[in-house]
Amino acid sequence: MAGTLYTYPENFRAYKVLIAAQYSGESVKVASDFVFGETNRSEAFLSKFPFGKVPAFETKDGKYLTESNAIAYFVANEQLRGTNDFYRAEVQSFLSFADNELLPAVQSWTFPIIGIVPYNKNNVERAKEELRRTLTVLNNRLLKQTFLVGERITLADIVVFATLLHAYEFVLDPSFRAPFGSVTRWFTTVMNQPQVKAVVKTPTLCAKAAQADPKKYAEFQAKVSGTPASVDKKKEKKEKKPAAEEKENVAEQPDAADELIAAEPKQNDPFETLPKGTFNFDDFKRFYSNEDEAKSIPYFWTKFDPANYSIWYGEYKYPEELTKVFMSCNLITGMFQRLDKMRKQSFASVCLFGEDNNSTISGVWVWRGQDLAFKLSPDWQVDYEVYDWKKLDANSEETKKLVAQYFSWSGADKNGRKFNQGKIFK
Repeated sequence: MAGTLYTYPENFRAYKVLIAAQYSGESVKVASDFVFGETNRSEAFLSKFPFGKVPAFETKDGKYLTESNAIAYFVANEQLRGTNDFYRAEVQSFLSFADNELLPAVQSWTFPIIGIVPYNKNNVERAKEELRRTLTVLNNRLLKQTFLVGERITLADIVVFATLLHAYEFVLDPSFRAPFGSVTRWFTTVMNQPQVKAVVKTPTLCAKAAQADPKKYAEFQAKVSGTPASVDKKKEKKEKKPAAEEKENVAEQPDAADELIAAEPKQNDPFETLPKGTFNFDDFKRFYSNEDEAKSIPYFWTKFDPANYSIWYGEYKYPEELTKVFMSCNLITGMFQRLDKMRKQSFASVCLFGEDNNSTISGVWVWRGQDLAFKLSPDWQVDYEVYDWKKLDANSEETKKLVAQYFSWSGADKNGRKFNQGKIFK
């Protein structure tokens, strides 16, 4: 019977369904007119699939299914589902294992590389250890058998293979996978099956673990969110949105809503090791948000404590790579998100000057301490190296002019590009 599968291209979850259909001979048509973010938000789609998630499946006789494992089970044959009660139970066990044990670790490590979520060092390191643990379990099982359940491929193999696909492509380099020879042997056996090759482009096993690139996250944000409207500074300041509300919404990104990353352990504030001065960030941020620059900039200088706080100028190193203005602005937003825990003892005004294909990013930052603050925590070191940093003399007239320009969002950069828009880190 089968029917129509709704998905976006190269969705590893959809691969489960399509591979199962190849084995069972069921006819599964992929909807050619599906556009993620549009089709799945339409009234017609939501009337069938209320959560708007994909993959989603419509049978030929008008029934509806969601969740990739359930759809794969529906289109599978008896061999894939398990040929006896015990095998069927084992297949279900491995489907749960893939979703609950493997997938959170794989996504936590690979999603920052693909650009779906921002990089977090603690999450990635935790994911590596979890993946070592789960791959050890798989390796021990596969030491004595070719496939996970019985003597032939089942849904257990298909689902676990699809779940590990991004890991083998992007991060499981030879040194990491060396202890798991049986898993790699199994993985390559599955990927070379004709039914699998008919669906998945044969992956190249990772030679060197890929690294997270903040620009990819910005590009992904632009793709799923669309072009953001120009920021009205006065409106932004008066609204005084909490930091949590300023973050970009990632809930509707492909698969990102299903990511199961463990909560971060509580950490001490890295700034606490530095002397406390008299400058009160909360007080200044409130004043800056509620008053015009004619008052807020002089207020800053009357309150600023140069003995215990410092002012820095940061300029993006690679302006030649900046194309669309909205994508460049997403670079700024992404950096702010990854520095969220820096907000309490920091403030910045970062501006974009110029226009599409001719722009620069630079900003004035203020934080507690006299040294480059990003070095205080590994979690803050994702983006700062793509900027040139210069500590400013708080007593110089040049610094006061620069602070006034960036805090008031005005003027032009050193090459004459006019102010386009800015973002405040507070």
